[in-house]
Amino acid sequence: MKKLIIVTLICLVQICYAERKPNVIYILADDLGYGDLSAFGQVRLETPNIDSLAEKGMKFTQHYSGSTVCAPSRCALLTGKHIGHAVVRGNTRIMPEGQEPMPADTFTLAHMFKNAGYTTALFGKWGLGGPGSVSEPLKMGFDRFYGYNCQRHAHHYYPYFLWNDHQREMLWGNFGMETEDYAPHLIQYQALKFIEENKDRPFFCYYAMIQPHAEMFAPEEYMKKHRGKYLPESSYEGTDSGKDFRKFAYGSQPEAHAAFAAMVEIMDEDVGELVAKLEDLGIADDTLIIFTSDNGPHMEGGHNPDYFNSNGGLRGYKRDLYEGGIRVPMIAYWPGEIPGDTTTDHISAFWDVLPTMTELIGEPTPEGIDGISFLPTLLQEGKQVEHQYLYWEFHERKGRIAIRKGNWKGVRHNVAINPDSPLELYDLSKDLSESINIADGHPEVVSELKALIRGARTISPIAKFNFPEFRK
Repeated sequence: MKKLIIVTLICLVQICYAERKPNVIYILADDLGYGDLSAFGQVRLETPNIDSLAEKGMKFTQHYSGSTVCAPSRCALLTGKHIGHAVVRGNTRIMPEGQEPMPADTFTLAHMFKNAGYTTALFGKWGLGGPGSVSEPLKMGFDRFYGYNCQRHAHHYYPYFLWNDHQREMLWGNFGMETEDYAPHLIQYQALKFIEENKDRPFFCYYAMIQPHAEMFAPEEYMKKHRGKYLPESSYEGTDSGKDFRKFAYGSQPEAHAAFAAMVEIMDEDVGELVAKLEDLGIADDTLIIFTSDNGPHMEGGHNPDYFNSNGGLRGYKRDLYEGGIRVPMIAYWPGEIPGDTTTDHISAFWDVLPTMTELIGEPTPEGIDGISFLPTLLQEGKQVEHQYLYWEFHERKGRIAIRKGNWKGVRHNVAINPDSPLELYDLSKDLSESINIADGHPEVVSELKALIRGARTISPIAKFNFPEFRK
């Protein structure tokens, strides 16, 4: 009888294990360019831990961010809607802390995981609704939050406080001119702790790193390893005292090249620690890791993306809608499920993540989203559906719009001041650097893309996110 009970228990454990849904860790770097990883061509820096994910997993060479700046890009990721349909379509400032909130009834990626029985957590930067708003992380499907609510606050690597769920955790070692508590280290500790505490149940970890966004700061132990290696150096004179110190303006950095390299090293080191933790806990084979970036490389705080070829030879940077501003590196790693050392040119974007995850764990895909699951590409099984087109808009610098259909790429500037601004046209199959505008030679394609643009967006409930020609 005892043997029968033991055998039955073993069978039940095996069944439960077999039915366990995979953990998901989605790592989002901040302002990391398409060419900033050595796995994607970087030669001045090395990212061995992230490269290892690519060697053992899948590289996406045509993956796109939700937008060319932080908040709308993250909104597209969490809601499955491109920026023509999302509510948050640009960066906005809410005083004294936070950004434009999403509506209270917004259904997010975190809600979807919670509905499936997952424990959910956000570590790092939020930027989609200030403290006390209807769109705080813990009201948007996350069980655990540690990091920065406000993206302006996240400009600082030695902040006065971080949010620990609903409470401000004061970092007294950073008051005055002190630099005792490096925020990425604190955030990494909490992420590792979350994984440890939830090793026996399915979890979703959205790890929104702040590296390598300006300001360009890293602890001295990392700076000394890179100092003097990237000459001529780039320097930046910022705000080092007064009322704005560590409240928005970047601090000074006389060695911005070395600082950037050190920040990337810390980011890569943190990814390596996460993978090691999964392996130590015996759950690496049960965990899908996706690593990517929220937009193209920045040019702030002394960082010179051209020196590092941060955009990988693509045209444009953060705040541009050329490829350099929106095409981002993406790596997917899942031992035993995703074939190793593979590369795909499947065209995908942030709004595809939500339907991919619903298909992965068997949850219903919300209606009214723009995303298409890329799970068939990840697992190399079934037929991969392709996008008819991808769409972006940007509400700074007089307004910009971009659309991609197949290899055709259209870009418009000055949309906020000129409803008849011309559409530039590029053939990405022949001109990946978008250096030759061929609009005059293909009027039929220009007309097609313009028609798609008009149908690609809805009127935003936030008036400032509507270009004049679309307010009719």
